[in-house]
Amino acid sequence: MCFNESLPCSSDHTVHLTIGYHYIQWNIHYKSSIQTLLYSIVPKMDFDKDMAQPKRKLPNKSLLLAACAACIGGTFQYGYNVSVINAPTLHVQNFINQTWRERYQTNISVDALTLLWSTIVSIFTVGGLVGVTVGGTLSVKLGRKGTLLVNNIFALTAALLMGLSYPTGLFELLVVGRFFTGVNAGIGLCVQPLYLGEIAPTAFRGAMGMGTSISITVGILSGQVIGLKEILGREEHWPILLSTTCVPAFLQLLTLPWFPESPRYLLIDKGDDKGCKKALKQLHGLAGCDGERDDIEKERNNLRDFQAKKPWELFTDRSVRWQLLTIVLLNAAQQLNGINAIYFYAEYLFTQSGIPADKIPYVTVGTGACECVTALTCGLLIDRLGRKVLITGGYVLMSICCILFTLTLSFQDASPVVPYFSMACLFAFILSFGLGPGGVTNILTTELFTQTARPAAYMIAGSLNWLSFFLIGLVFPFVVIGLQQYCFLVFLAVCSLTATYIFFVIPETKNKTFVEIQNDFKSLRHRKAHNGDGAEPTLF
Repeated sequence: MCFNESLPCSSDHTVHLTIGYHYIQWNIHYKSSIQTLLYSIVPKMDFDKDMAQPKRKLPNKSLLLAACAACIGGTFQYGYNVSVINAPTLHVQNFINQTWRERYQTNISVDALTLLWSTIVSIFTVGGLVGVTVGGTLSVKLGRKGTLLVNNIFALTAALLMGLSYPTGLFELLVVGRFFTGVNAGIGLCVQPLYLGEIAPTAFRGAMGMGTSISITVGILSGQVIGLKEILGREEHWPILLSTTCVPAFLQLLTLPWFPESPRYLLIDKGDDKGCKKALKQLHGLAGCDGERDDIEKERNNLRDFQAKKPWELFTDRSVRWQLLTIVLLNAAQQLNGINAIYFYAEYLFTQSGIPADKIPYVTVGTGACECVTALTCGLLIDRLGRKVLITGGYVLMSICCILFTLTLSFQDASPVVPYFSMACLFAFILSFGLGPGGVTNILTTELFTQTARPAAYMIAGSLNWLSFFLIGLVFPFVVIGLQQYCFLVFLAVCSLTATYIFFVIPETKNKTFVEIQNDFKSLRHRKAHNGDGAEPTLF
């Protein structure tokens, strides 16, 4: 049959039409087969979804400002108060000796002075443990934003007490003030990551979560810079230096009230649908609020009959066994991986490298700047490379640095060049830590748990972190004296074992909702049990 009767119909024409028809049919069938083959070979790749996925946009300006307001009075205080106490060490000890002489007409003994100074420094960790213990409970009762605002009371009280210690001649106020700074830091470390993780959209949750690490490193660097003798490092300025902890508190009290409470807290914990919509609109804009609202609603539907868990309930809940084991190991490894040893050896290495003693504080500022750079770099890479790549790679690089550091310290006197290799290892170790474990650990604590278990998980992780911090401060000097440079072989074992665990156990959480991450761990439990008890239903 001819398609156009005005043209003569010939057998050649019919053949051409027939061939064209079969070619089209073969082409359609061939393409369909190729697509089927690709889907069978790579079942996890969603080609249509990837093709249709829009280009990633920048986060909303209001979201970034809310994160900055939370960080300045949150984990920034932790980093700042860890480092700011180092500069006035001799000045505070002179003040204690002078006060003791005025009271008892005799100089204080060296042992008593060391004990008092150690108490002033270490009471910070006791306060931190108290803060992280109450932080999770307060975040449920007062909300994430409300807890951060109330937390500034401790910082302001601490600043007042430490500022009054010199004019009143009461060095005991330093102990109480440092305790309150610890409480403030403990609550901030517990609640601020909660707030950042819950206000962030899924696509930027990693970068937003890095706000915790960035603010800690910026706090450490700020404490080092302000403690220089050109600013507030002179003897007459040390009470003002210790009182500057009130500045971040005032800044947060002035800025954070302008931003909303966590939308997830409003909808899931409080059932405030109107408040949740308003918060999402302010944080994500009109274009992004609907998708986030659907994710929060999906999580609420799965948690409708659940109440906020207590820390001890997580230890008996088999559904979060692997998540709990993961954060316990990661938070313990964060303190036991050797980063404290690096800072312990820093001054010795700088001296061995020929740096004058009066210039060492400026080089120490360089280590703080190094941490800041790596934290910022991690923030830029985490949503591109993923959490698993960064934290595993960080621990692998730290393992290599431990080997090199042991070798260079063992042959420190072999050549004038060796101390410079040791300094290179020092900065490489700090870079590796900041690029992986230092930044990703807190983010994983947020992502591995749902809304009802997250505050309790932070209480457990924070308590373990502070206890490890206290244990390291107490035991580490004896470990260094006993093992000397070979202490890094212990840290090598910690780093390599942690990297192995992460590689084989922890799933990638990049661009996944909290519900999807829970389903990944359900699959892990099924694999570990070899499907012996049947399949658990997944969350939808």
